[in-house]
Amino acid sequence: MPLGELKKMVIEAFKNPDYQGAPADRFTVMFNPNTYTQKYEVQYQPRQGQGDTGSPQVFGNIKPQEYTFEFVFDGTGIAAKRIEVQEEVERFLKVTGKHVGDIHRPHYLKLTWGSLVSRCVLRSAEITYTLFKPDGYPLRARVKATFAENIEDALRVAEERKSSPDLTHFHIVKAGENLPLLCHRYYGEPGRYMQIAEHNHLRNFRRLEPGQPLAFPPVKKSEGGRA
Repeated sequence: MPLGELKKMVIEAFKNPDYQGAPADRFTVMFNPNTYTQKYEVQYQPRQGQGDTGSPQVFGNIKPQEYTFEFVFDGTGIAAKRIEVQEEVERFLKVTGKHVGDIHRPHYLKLTWGSLVSRCVLRSAEITYTLFKPDGYPLRARVKATFAENIEDALRVAEERKSSPDLTHFHIVKAGENLPLLCHRYYGEPGRYMQIAEHNHLRNFRRLEPGQPLAFPPVKKSEGGRA
């Protein structure tokens, strides 16, 4: 992509929790957000003995990351093509947060914008209509949407304990990463890429998709290296 070319945020919707196959639907934002917030939350539980004045904080767990964006929907035709704002907002909600009959829940989402690639679900959406036609139909809306990271519990626990040499390391691929580089990171040996490609059933180890999960199993002591 040429330097400076505009690339809009895309939200892809999947019916399978493993995100396999083609997306069932997708939504491209009208305008990229100017800012967004990324929230990390670590939960602790106070532990207080009888007669103690302090409350030592005991680690509980790390909650899934959250991303909050504000999307603008503009139907005036001034800055972009004219749209029906209410219909476009409904389409956004249909892709991201409406109940899907055959899976009995909203879609699993993959959000892609620049270096940000997140498998997530819609946590909440707050819609504010700010401009109206004479007949009362909206001409402009702002949607404040919060997405929560969607990683299986086992994967998240393994990521939180990824420094342990006796555990399989789980990694979510980021843009620009390749398998030899990741093998060097986890084993100190980029030459293990064929072994890891086979372990993850990769058809083409040269093309890793952002957001793709990979497993890096521990190396047996007889094999050397570091896991």
